Amino acid sequence: MDIDAPTAATIGGAGGAPGTTITGQLGDVAVSDTRATGADASWTASVISTDFTTGTATATETVLATQIDYWSGTATVGPAGTGTFTPGQANAGAAAALDNTTALTVFTHTGGTGVNSVSWNPTLDVNVPAANQSGTYAGTVTHSVAGA
Repeated sequence: MDIDAPTAATIGGAGGAPGTTITGQLGDVAVSDTRATGADASWTASVISTDFTTGTATATETVLATQIDYWSGTATVGPAGTGTFTPGQANAGAAAALDNTTALTVFTHTGGTGVNSVSWNPTLDVNVPAANQSGTYAGTVTHSVAGA
């Protein structure tokens, strides 16, 4: 079972202005389950994030992970295989805050047997606090998948 995600993405190319929300997509994230067992092929994909920082990462140069909203959207490729594929946050209204300690479930597959796969193109909403400095903020968003 594998999960592939972009190694780098740029969203909101102009940088983070105080009090604004920078929105953009990360690029396709794909889960490929090739276990091909006769047993339950369920899995859960999740995401965790670091804080986003600029400059020397002082308090006014940091956007906390919890100030960054993520929504998976629906499948962009697939789903392929049997079972039920469910996005964690199907649309912007369902966006959920990231965290740097607790993973957020972003896509699940339940039931079914054998090989299955799906891809989605998640969106990040980076909510830059009004007290922050302008700058190009960077952080790490890490996707993972675990079988049942």
